[in-house]
Amino acid sequence: MVENGHHHHHPPVAAPPMPTIQQPLGAARGPAFPPSEQLIHLNYCIHSNPSWVQTVLLAFQHYIVMLGSVVMIATRLVPQMGGDHGDKARVIQAVLFMSGLNTLLQTLLGSRLPTVMGPSFAYLLPVLTIINDFEDEEFPSEHERFLHTMRAIQGALIISSFVNMILGFTRAWGDFTKLFSPVIVVAYVCVVGLGLFGRGFPELGKCVEIGLPMLIFLVIFQQYLKHFNQRAHPILERFALLLCIALVWAFAAILTVAGAYNTVGATTKRSCRTDRSYLLESAPWIKISYPFQWGAPIFRASHVFGMMGAALVSTVESTGTFIAASRFAGATPPPAHVLSRSTGLQGIGQFLDGMFGSIVGTTASVENVGLLGLTNVGSRRVVQVSAAFMFFFSIFGKFGAFFASIPLPIFAAIYCVLYGLVAAIGITFIQFTNTNSLRNVYVLGLSLFLGISIPQYFVSRTDPVTGHGPVHSGGGWFDDILNTIFSSSPTVAMIVGTILDNTLDAHHAREDRGISWWSPFQHRKGDGRNEEFYNFPLRIHHYMPNRYF
Repeated sequence: MVENGHHHHHPPVAAPPMPTIQQPLGAARGPAFPPSEQLIHLNYCIHSNPSWVQTVLLAFQHYIVMLGSVVMIATRLVPQMGGDHGDKARVIQAVLFMSGLNTLLQTLLGSRLPTVMGPSFAYLLPVLTIINDFEDEEFPSEHERFLHTMRAIQGALIISSFVNMILGFTRAWGDFTKLFSPVIVVAYVCVVGLGLFGRGFPELGKCVEIGLPMLIFLVIFQQYLKHFNQRAHPILERFALLLCIALVWAFAAILTVAGAYNTVGATTKRSCRTDRSYLLESAPWIKISYPFQWGAPIFRASHVFGMMGAALVSTVESTGTFIAASRFAGATPPPAHVLSRSTGLQGIGQFLDGMFGSIVGTTASVENVGLLGLTNVGSRRVVQVSAAFMFFFSIFGKFGAFFASIPLPIFAAIYCVLYGLVAAIGITFIQFTNTNSLRNVYVLGLSLFLGISIPQYFVSRTDPVTGHGPVHSGGGWFDDILNTIFSSSPTVAMIVGTILDNTLDAHHAREDRGISWWSPFQHRKGDGRNEEFYNFPLRIHHYMPNRYF
């Protein structure tokens, strides 16, 4: 076939250069990690359980960790009430018994999360007010003054417990928590740990030669040595805490026997010596706590109103601790109805605290939630078994007193790690928000700073003996309420964060706040896993009214 026409040969045309794709300023140069609703490195989550031998050892570890707060509170309050060493030992036994009972109530019927319920420091100010109210009264003996004060504390705990019951069983608290978003939760849970810094290194520093080795050994044994031997890895990861306590406690005993503290001041002796608690000598061999063991409760309106503020603060602190525990246990965030019923059960627990003669009300133990993260074991069964240790040592006083004589700087060193873990787990909720939103940065920054700064102002201006804080309105009970609320870091952070996050361009920033991710977990049927984690055991939920549970 012949082509007709003329052929024109054109020179080749170069292709236009490809435009250079420029990444935006500050774009990630490394791998991007997608949000993860559950931690993937847990050895055991809320439903899975280690072997029974490990369960018992881990449960005993939880008991030891919560023991520090029990001893701290009793050591601070009982002498001011006129009690002797025997009274302090019996108070510790009562607090342990109620901690075990409240732990079972919460893990079986309340939050259903692996959280130990221990004594709350939020009750210190109203209790100190009660103590000072009886200072000018004359009693036949100091022991009688102690008993009278205990009865007044019992009455205030019993009546103020209705605050939590009403908030919980009317579902008012759960409805309020629906205002939360991941932005609020970050600051809220962070200061649950960070706000307790005063119980960390400041307490450790009262006996550096014991506290500092405990802190260093715990970090080295639990984090570094486990990588040198594959067989030792799970043992050191889960039980290094017990090993370090044994080593440092033995070291403290050697220093005590060798006379290292014979010529030091009284404060150093109390902190460093292993024979200054006097619990082993004064504790009864067997004592079973029973209702009104200190006598009939005394009811005074001024005492009750002051204690109501502490009951409210304990609810706020427990809620933040429950949210942290859900993350460490591999569960979804607790829904609103779960937080309501846990608050109601906490009120019942406080009512029982008053009946059985505990010195303060209970709250979810922050240090024990930190222990979940330290051991990577979030098993509910482990915490339930730890309640058995609380019951045992509350009955057999001599055995409990042996462990209660561990020097407090050892506990303070442990808290430096455990409180830090709880603060860090709060930060992980930021992955569900827009971290590049300046609006979120503002809410987080102000909530975190004021959540630490305001309580520090109140605590630094509160008399440790009388409990009088910076609020002086002339009404003692009103002062106690405000001083207690604003001395609590989680409470202040929650108040500031909730107000800002729900009023500062809240509607248009819905996606930036992480509401789309958070909202389904707040409803009973919003996420299919809610029932898996939070339903009652043995199909009890079929017999419970949905209005309350």
